[in-house]
Amino acid sequence: MTNHDLGRRRVLQLFGLTGTATAASMLAADPVLGATLAYEDKTGVTPENYRTPTGLAKDSPAKAASLAWIDGNAGVLKGLNDSIWEHAELSLREWRSSTAVADLLQANGFSVQWGSGGFPAAFTATYGSGGPVLGFNVEYDALPGLSQKRAAGGHDPLVYNYDAYGPTYGAGHGDAHNVLGAGSVGAALAVAKAMKANTLPGTLKVFGSTGEEQLVGKAYGVKAGVYDGLDAYLDWHPLNATLATWGTTSALASATFTFLGAAGHGGTPLGNKSGLDGALLMATMSEYLREKNVAASGRFHYAIINGGGAPNVTPDMCSIWFFIREGSPARVKVLYDKIVECAKAAAQASQTKLLHKFHAATWNSLGNKVGAELANDNMVKIGPPAFTAEDHAFAKTLQKSLGKPEVGMPTTLVPLTPPAPAFLGGPSTDAADVSWKTPKVTVLVATFPPGVPNHNWAVTASAATNIGHQAMLSAAKYLAATAVDLLTQPDVLAAMKKEFADRTAGVHWESMIPDGTQPPLYEPPVDFLAKTGQHWPPPGVTWPVPQVIAAEQLGTTGPDLPPQT
Repeated sequence: MTNHDLGRRRVLQLFGLTGTATAASMLAADPVLGATLAYEDKTGVTPENYRTPTGLAKDSPAKAASLAWIDGNAGVLKGLNDSIWEHAELSLREWRSSTAVADLLQANGFSVQWGSGGFPAAFTATYGSGGPVLGFNVEYDALPGLSQKRAAGGHDPLVYNYDAYGPTYGAGHGDAHNVLGAGSVGAALAVAKAMKANTLPGTLKVFGSTGEEQLVGKAYGVKAGVYDGLDAYLDWHPLNATLATWGTTSALASATFTFLGAAGHGGTPLGNKSGLDGALLMATMSEYLREKNVAASGRFHYAIINGGGAPNVTPDMCSIWFFIREGSPARVKVLYDKIVECAKAAAQASQTKLLHKFHAATWNSLGNKVGAELANDNMVKIGPPAFTAEDHAFAKTLQKSLGKPEVGMPTTLVPLTPPAPAFLGGPSTDAADVSWKTPKVTVLVATFPPGVPNHNWAVTASAATNIGHQAMLSAAKYLAATAVDLLTQPDVLAAMKKEFADRTAGVHWESMIPDGTQPPLYEPPVDFLAKTGQHWPPPGVTWPVPQVIAAEQLGTTGPDLPPQT
């Protein structure tokens, strides 16, 4: 028995599956898990026997033209990168960032249609005609609390909101979506220029995606058919290493639980009903799930949204927002239902009224080995991002600030390897739903130093420096070169599509979002609507959203005593 077999047996047990489970039995029990976790078993691919293929990436005049265009327009792409970084707009409110991206695409021959999937800050930009049809993912949302000055080696927020009792930081690109967006735009523009110069047939679609950090935009977009008709979808994400991958991600559900009570004075609390008590009880109850009810592939985490304004006012409303992750949609539902039961019990114990609001959900990602191998071969030919001595010095400063080994930036590519024997949990992406509609190419590029996690201020510090610029330009080249190969090598594209069909055989994709669910939305500024030619609200949206008002009666400690006379 190999180490792979032993590891696989142990991991399956962590999933709650027998260590002798076969690919066939796993596929029957959970088809989605089988298409990801069991597919390599079924095809006999293991870390021990895998050999990375070469010769897939072909040199061509079109590919040379696309790479040359990126080099020649690096200044334009860096400008877009930094513009999005400076806007630092939160999910579903990326008004200036989305228009900056769309303007550049439109100026280079793409037609732009706004409001994809019913989201004002989402768009679809199209170039060319006929097949094949290739999609590119663009994101541009920032994260709350991760503001940071550019190139600052210690934590130094660019936006600091003073409050005598609880200061906060502004938003920042702590997941480097400014780099992601600019890199994907650069790739799409480069391929379009190469198509025109070399009369290549095909259609490019650039999807400006809003609200990825909240796993919203693409989840609703796929359900609405925005991503239908693609032959392949090219995506990348910033990381602290550079590699191609066909691994999976976590499926996820997002919901808020609002507890409504009755306000009163904190100094005379008898009879008050605290929404904060409800949220804290729910959080505490959910923590007791972790040991006996959450598999190694599961995760849940939460944030209290509105916990009250002062200690002497019992808050009559409090919301707690949960992300719930697991290895497949079916497994998410099991864990989600347990969390909901905690919410019900917390409301009963705190004598508050519970409002449960489902927001969004997405499947786990479906990998594509052929696509990863093609991307990897192009990455090897192009080489890793070229970081300078100054970049390495800055990286070491960040690593020192965070207590990590001072190793600087990566100088090599991570070799392509099969996914681990099983998925033990991790991040999620709403691009996952797209991967169940069409073959998806996934590339990760070193955009911040090793040891630094995504969603950290040090990512924000790096994302508009030369480190971020070199990552962005490298990602643009990796995606552009891979896209040109897909346009000029129909046999490779056909192999990607065959693998996709094999993996999804017996799996019916169905959105985890219930029919009729209204997505989380924010009303855009009037000038944004005018510029983009949109009207508010979008079709089918109830606006304004009905208010949530606490109307509970005060509690009692016993029968009212008769008045004293």
